[in-house]
Amino acid sequence: MTDVLTIRPSTPADMPALDAMFARSYPKLLKADYPPSTLVLALPIISRAQPGLVRSGTFYVAETEADGIVGAGGWTPRRRAGAADVRHVVTDDRHTRRGVGRAILARVFEDARAVGVQVMDCQSTRTAVPFYQAIGFTALGPIEVALAPGISFSAIQMQRRL
Repeated sequence: MTDVLTIRPSTPADMPALDAMFARSYPKLLKADYPPSTLVLALPIISRAQPGLVRSGTFYVAETEADGIVGAGGWTPRRRAGAADVRHVVTDDRHTRRGVGRAILARVFEDARAVGVQVMDCQSTRTAVPFYQAIGFTALGPIEVALAPGISFSAIQMQRRL
């Protein structure tokens, strides 16, 4: 019997489990695509759940009864009408390639479409580019994401029409 995957809006009570998943998974998932010198600076910043995003109503967790939270991600509307950004999508490293990320983004797309979003933008890690391409995103080019003063992170700007 397979464990059912449930996608639901995140709550502040999810913060400890999200932080634990990000801290455990990001080093393993990103290791092949980023040098240690980048990860040592970036991981302490990106491996933390963002309280405002978690409370936003547009950030979701994927969970199973057996394993608890196995993925997370969401979206934020942009000031420009009809556009939104994909935000902080990650799958637990022990649950990759099982449809978790795809299920989260299906929920993101459904909810974003319902409020008139037509274009989703995404700042993808190098690691996640094939995943985003497989669900219809197009790579627009490399970017540097400012994480903190003097700390940036190489990413790929991507976009998808809904």
